[in-house]
Amino acid sequence: VESVMADWTPSSWQQKEIFQQPEYKDQDTLKEVLTKVSALPPIVHYQEVDALKKELAKACRGESFLLQGGDCAERFQDCNKDALEAKFKILLQMSMIIIWGSQVPVVRIARMAGQFAKPRSSSTEVLPDGRTVCSYKGDNVNGFSPDEREPDPNRLLLAYLHSVASLNYLRGMIAGGVADLHSAPSWSLEHVLEEETRKEYTHIISKMMEGLRFLHVIEADTSSSFKSVSIYTSHEGLLLNYEEALTELVANKGYYNLSAHFLWIGDRTRQIDGAHIEYFRGIRNPIGVKCGPSMTESDLERLVQILNPDKEEGKLTLITRYGAGRVAELLPKHIGAVKRTGVPVVWCCDPCHGNTISTENGTKTRHLDSMIEEIVKTFDVHRQCGTHLGGVHLELTGENVTECIGGSTGLTPVNLGERYETFCDPRLNYTQSLDVAFQVSKKLTEDRGTGGNFTF
Repeated sequence: VESVMADWTPSSWQQKEIFQQPEYKDQDTLKEVLTKVSALPPIVHYQEVDALKKELAKACRGESFLLQGGDCAERFQDCNKDALEAKFKILLQMSMIIIWGSQVPVVRIARMAGQFAKPRSSSTEVLPDGRTVCSYKGDNVNGFSPDEREPDPNRLLLAYLHSVASLNYLRGMIAGGVADLHSAPSWSLEHVLEEETRKEYTHIISKMMEGLRFLHVIEADTSSSFKSVSIYTSHEGLLLNYEEALTELVANKGYYNLSAHFLWIGDRTRQIDGAHIEYFRGIRNPIGVKCGPSMTESDLERLVQILNPDKEEGKLTLITRYGAGRVAELLPKHIGAVKRTGVPVVWCCDPCHGNTISTENGTKTRHLDSMIEEIVKTFDVHRQCGTHLGGVHLELTGENVTECIGGSTGLTPVNLGERYETFCDPRLNYTQSLDVAFQVSKKLTEDRGTGGNFTF
């Protein structure tokens, strides 16, 4: 802590070049809003942050598996009971599938309660009517409607309030017993079109629930682990003025960002000498870095040493996002670069961003087959390189939207218009998310030689 504090403060990032920040016209209002946010209570507690780091240290050692998922960008309008319950339900069910099939504990991190901002390739866009407006950068910056595109500082305060409301209900669901495995949320398989796949899924789920009932009968399920789960929150730490406002010094420990348990740096803001790396290197939270095709080996070597100089297990997660066709080419080089530093990391696969495509009519989508292919190839490369895949990072929703194609739902480009609701990137729907969980569990079982609880 002392070595970092010698040349770092929560505001030292302001002396560095910064990217992907909104241009606020009203700087006075911005200062007022940030002062209000900094005076409000933290959204999470630092001891929860420390607990997550210990959990991620297990994933770093191959003793558990990270499941991180949620919306591409949360919307204020989705801060409601049904939407929050749906996201909680799918993360819980996916983790149960992975645990049951692979016999590997799961660390659950939701892209919830703060994942509002979104980096964009261009700061402006031209509307069909010829007007040039600011690009939509997430509800904490501006509105999706063309008439609400001017960045509004007051939305930062709204982001804080919606984050608190979301996390409050998430905690309420856990305390109220929604996560009790004896009454796990009902499983919905009616959208699985292929009969054999539906039978396979139904068999696995029934065996899993049968096992829980057996433990109940012999009274072996009385521990608190059967009645509650741990789930942590995360978001991309994009808007550094907001992140600074929620950064606090904890006596004898250091600075914590208390807007979330886990934050990550996006592929567009990971410049070695940039503001985001400067800010992230000083906080005690476990953090992530997105690693895409443009990440050089030399940059990666420098980044992991800057962000985890003490070589602390659980501190740093590398979230790879190459696209299915480039995993074999790029991942071994990145693994080699990290090995040369001796810095321990959690290797996590984001199979979404590198597999985004557009249909003939310009609709952005992703094919589930490509995403699963990237996950499988990533597992295989890690095994060949003597490392292990420690987690997956997914953009998903617990609802049956029609934004990604493929999977057991049989969605095609023709179906995309039925329930295409995202304001940003396409998300896996409920059934497609279960597809991923079953495939992850199979690969974990194969890699670890555990035998698992799945028979196919």
